[in-house]
Amino acid sequence: MNEDEQRSFGPLGKVLVIIPTYNEAENVVPIVKRVRAAVPEAHVLIADDNSPDGTGKLADELAAADEQVHVMHRRGKEGLGAAYLAGFQWGIDHDYGVLVEMDADGSHQPEELPRLLTALKSADLVLGSRWIPGGRVVNWPKSREFLSRGGSTYSRLMLDVPVHDVTGGYRAFRRETLEGLGMGDVASAGYCFQVDLAWRAVKAGFHVVEVPITFVERVRGDSKMSRGIVAEALWRVTAWGVGSRAARFTGRRPLP
Repeated sequence: MNEDEQRSFGPLGKVLVIIPTYNEAENVVPIVKRVRAAVPEAHVLIADDNSPDGTGKLADELAAADEQVHVMHRRGKEGLGAAYLAGFQWGIDHDYGVLVEMDADGSHQPEELPRLLTALKSADLVLGSRWIPGGRVVNWPKSREFLSRGGSTYSRLMLDVPVHDVTGGYRAFRRETLEGLGMGDVASAGYCFQVDLAWRAVKAGFHVVEVPITFVERVRGDSKMSRGIVAEALWRVTAWGVGSRAARFTGRRPLP
């Protein structure tokens, strides 16, 4: 029996699903309804970046009708990473034991959330993975699949992270895990934010588990992925990887 199997994990506590939004008026209502149906005991926090399309108003209407739905109105579009960090802090401040990352567009299927929560009973962090047996993507062009697989592989090799889908954004954290990751100095956004947190978790010695998911390309609205986000991920991962290797020779603490 290995160390992780011998370790005792505490109860999960209350679950908060954090859904960042920017111009997701077409998606916010159905995704929240699906979350509430899939895991009725879970609460939902919609972190809206002052969407000009009225997403925030729809979120307020959902919250008014359901005491398990909450809304965080942010000043403007500051990036996915910033929205999640604000949501994590809100959840910690309100005594949630589990904090879940989930996209608003339906790419992360709420119906698969019970599988992530079951795995979290014996883990510190659970990643929904597209690139392990049982995982898959639906309605993606080969070019995007190549980019995503390549990004995960490059990050895994550069950072020595034993995770197959290090860029994926469907995740369930224990509160204690987030508190141990040093979130105060996380500056990355978007695609790279996910790499950053996974790397921090592995470096900190947390037990990270991947479970297979089916990632479905959005049907409504526009993707937030951009060349800038991909470029940020590339240079940050490269800098972290080079810095980590250099630190092994100098004895300095690697970043992040």
